[in-house]
Amino acid sequence: MQHQNVYSFLLVLIGMSLAGVIYLGFSSTWSSRSKDYQGITILSKSEISGEQRKCSNSSSGAKENQKILYLQSPQGLLYKQPTVVGPDGPVSLTPWLAPIVWEGTFDPTIIDPIYKQKNITIATTVFALGKYTQFLTAFLESAEQYYFVGFRVYYYVFTDKPKEVPLVKLGKARHVVVLNIPSSNRWQEITLRRMKMLENLIEDRLAFQADYIFSLDVDTKFYGRWGVESLGRLVGVIHPGYYQTPREQFPYERRLESQAFIPSTEGDFYYGGAVLGGLVKDVHELAKTCREQLDIDAAKSIEAVWQEESHLNKYFLYNKPSKLLSPEFLWQDFKAKTNEVKIIRFSQVIKNYAAVRPNP
Repeated sequence: MQHQNVYSFLLVLIGMSLAGVIYLGFSSTWSSRSKDYQGITILSKSEISGEQRKCSNSSSGAKENQKILYLQSPQGLLYKQPTVVGPDGPVSLTPWLAPIVWEGTFDPTIIDPIYKQKNITIATTVFALGKYTQFLTAFLESAEQYYFVGFRVYYYVFTDKPKEVPLVKLGKARHVVVLNIPSSNRWQEITLRRMKMLENLIEDRLAFQADYIFSLDVDTKFYGRWGVESLGRLVGVIHPGYYQTPREQFPYERRLESQAFIPSTEGDFYYGGAVLGGLVKDVHELAKTCREQLDIDAAKSIEAVWQEESHLNKYFLYNKPSKLLSPEFLWQDFKAKTNEVKIIRFSQVIKNYAAVRPNP
C-alpha cells in the first residue's frame, strides 16, 4: 500500500512537470509570434526594434504628406471687439493669440542672433509712380539706417520713371531692383494694381529667392528700428488713425455688392494698407485672393471705398494675421505721439496730395 502511494505521487509529479514544459513552450511560441490578446500585443526585442523602425518611417512619411492648414474665421461670427490699448496700457496679444508688437515686448539681443543663423532674405516692394519717385531717397536712406540692419534685403521698386530712382549707398547684402511698369492717370488705379503686381512678382521671382516679403508705401520714412520682431507667417499693421475706434466706425467697405463688404457688427482692427507682409507663400495667397476679389468688383464696375486696403481688411478679418504690428510701425508725421506709442519706427510723411497725385 505504501509503495502504491509513492508510485501514485511520482505519476502526479511527472504529469505536472510535463504540463509545465508544454505551457512554457506554448507561451514562448505565442509571445514570439506577436499575437494579439485582448488588445495587447507582446513583442520580442527584435520585433520591437522592427516596429519602432516601421512607426518611425510611417510617421515621417505622414509628415511629408501632411498639408499645413491654417484656421479661418467663419463669416458672421459675433464676438466682443478686441482692444489695442487697455486700462493698463498697450495690449500685446490678440484674442486669437497673435502677438501685437510694441516697444518692450521683444529683446533684439536675443532675437537677432536667432534669425541671423537662418540666413534669411527679406524682399521689400515699393511703388513709386509719377511724382512719387521724389519719396524714394528718404525711404531708401532711412531704410538703410533702420530697416533689417545686418540682414539680406532686396528692394523691388516698381516705377514708370526708372531713371529717377536715386543711387543710394547700400550696406552689405542689400540690393535695389528696379521694375519698369506702365504709368496711370488715376492714383486709385495704381493702388488697385498693386495686388496683381505683387502676386506676379512672387510667382516670377520670389518664390525661391526670398523667405519673407513686405510691401510698403513709398511716401514714408523710417525713424527707428524695424527688425526681425516684425517677421511672421502673415503680418498686418494696425492703422494709427483707428486703433481706438469702435468697429462700426471703421472705414470698411459697407456696400453689400462689393467683395470687400464687412458688416458693422464684425471687425477686429482697421489695418493700414501701407504695410503688409509675411512668408512669401502666405503673402502670395493674400495678394492672389485680393486680386481675384478686385477683379470681381471691377467686372461689376465697383471700386471699394479704399481700393486694395478695403480688400486687405476683408482678408485679414477672415484670415487672421499671425502677428500684428502696433501703430509704432505705421504712424503719421502730422500726429503727435500718444502715451502708448513710445517710439515711432515708420511714418507717412507730410505731403501735398494735389501736387503729387495725377488726379484728385
